[in-house]
Amino acid sequence: MATTTTNDSEPSNLYDHNPPPSSSSSTQTQPLLSSSPDPYSDPTQFLQISYTNAPNRPFKDISFLILFTLFSLLTFIFGFFSIANKNNNYDSISSFSYNSSSSSCIKNSSRSISDRGRVGDDPLGLGLGFARNINDDRNPSGHFVKGLIWAMVVTVLLSGPIVWGVLLLLKRYSKQVVYVAVPLAIGIMIGVNVYWFVACTVKDTCCEAFPLGYRVLVLVFVFLVIGVVVWVIVVSWDRVELTTRVMGVGADALSSNLALFGVLPVLAVGLVVYYVLVVVFLVFARMNGKIVAREESAEYYCVWKQDSWVPAYYALAILTMLWSATVAVEAKAYVITGTVAQWYFFKNDETPRRRIRSSLRNAFGPSFGTICFSALLICVVRIVRGAVDCARREDIPGFFNAILRCFVNTFLSAIDFLNKFTINFAAITGEAYCTSARMTYELLKRNLLSAVFVETISSRLLIGIILVVASIYAVMVSAIANAASDLGTYSYYVGLSTWLLLLVVLGFFAHMLNNVIDTVYVCYAIDRDRGDVSKPNVHEVYVHLPIRRSQRSSLISRTPLNV
Repeated sequence: MATTTTNDSEPSNLYDHNPPPSSSSSTQTQPLLSSSPDPYSDPTQFLQISYTNAPNRPFKDISFLILFTLFSLLTFIFGFFSIANKNNNYDSISSFSYNSSSSSCIKNSSRSISDRGRVGDDPLGLGLGFARNINDDRNPSGHFVKGLIWAMVVTVLLSGPIVWGVLLLLKRYSKQVVYVAVPLAIGIMIGVNVYWFVACTVKDTCCEAFPLGYRVLVLVFVFLVIGVVVWVIVVSWDRVELTTRVMGVGADALSSNLALFGVLPVLAVGLVVYYVLVVVFLVFARMNGKIVAREESAEYYCVWKQDSWVPAYYALAILTMLWSATVAVEAKAYVITGTVAQWYFFKNDETPRRRIRSSLRNAFGPSFGTICFSALLICVVRIVRGAVDCARREDIPGFFNAILRCFVNTFLSAIDFLNKFTINFAAITGEAYCTSARMTYELLKRNLLSAVFVETISSRLLIGIILVVASIYAVMVSAIANAASDLGTYSYYVGLSTWLLLLVVLGFFAHMLNNVIDTVYVCYAIDRDRGDVSKPNVHEVYVHLPIRRSQRSSLISRTPLNV
């Protein structure tokens, strides 16, 4: 059947058993994730995977929800305390001097005339001198700043139509887009390589700092790297063509859930506001302390001494910021998965209208503890990986250290891969993190498709596409700025700034599309394991994905999918 939601006629428990052989039922449910012939040998093996459309999912992983809430509350409570308890003398420590009679630091009563004069120029600290420079037509930097502001505003306004155009092109003409973008991306790399070589050759200072022999060596090396990239693309062109079809399916799924473009940026803005508040707290936390006298070389100086709780608060706030960033990433993946899964498993006439609202309610309600647990694991993995990379840069000798780094990197990569799809299963089933992780392992073990298509190749192709689009836009902006104004060489900086801004916007879009592709991949794997076809157009593409050789013999005996 095409619809796999939970209803009254289906078992409400995820661990329901198969009926015994003597049952009079005409149909028996085949265990999805177990190869054990005895249906009662291990009841936890039969994990019925389907989208749980229950209006009220039970809360899972509550302990991690409480822990994250505690971290956030402590960060904000001590943050507000730091604002209320700040010492106003923090910025005026130079006006204090040591008084031997009282054995303490005393503030001088007079201020220098020069300081009063500087403050009087701009009493509110609004940067009026900077504003005057912008409005001064004789100042070249003023023209540049005004042109840059206008270019950035226009880029923000045009970013929406550009993203919409790229999405439609990937949905309808994904193959043609890749055929055009790949040669252009290679051409851009070749052009940049030739440009820096020529620019450095004609500039005397660059020629003196970078001899001709070294320039030629770098030029040849970059061309060799480009040649390797071209060779890899040519050799795996059949896989590239299949990946373009996978990207087309993902673009179709994303275009069917356009409201995600309105919700996910709001989550990103919320994270930015959260970060701004924490940074403000950190700034005011530095002002909590007092000015004390310190003896050094038989002389006394006035120095600033922070309160003892400030370093601990810094550690707490930084850990909370790191954890909050990964929580935002996992929440975004959860909302995308829950929304796309409803689109996938429901028929067109049965698809809920409030898909995103339901996903948001589950993400920040019953499953928020699971999101916090997953985010905490990612945060720990990132910290450990950073420590390993730092140790590698220090080049610590020893065979044991090399083996340990290799083992740690392999282990962390395995956790990353498992966690990548665990949050998808949590969004689909509403189960706890550990149960979802087991579902991930068992399902991918039984139906292991080539993950390189949904991870590596599609990501690289999307990077190439957004690089080409952003580069074309930046060249057009530079040409218009150079022709319509007298910015001169400043027009290139304007184009570079708009290139970076558009690259960030398109990168956010590419990350969304990658999450959608991952979700469709998981939904297809569930369909494959159930012997179901919820979206025939998806199966027409994903059925061509290669499977692990060791699984082919076991899959031959399974009922084929009619797609």
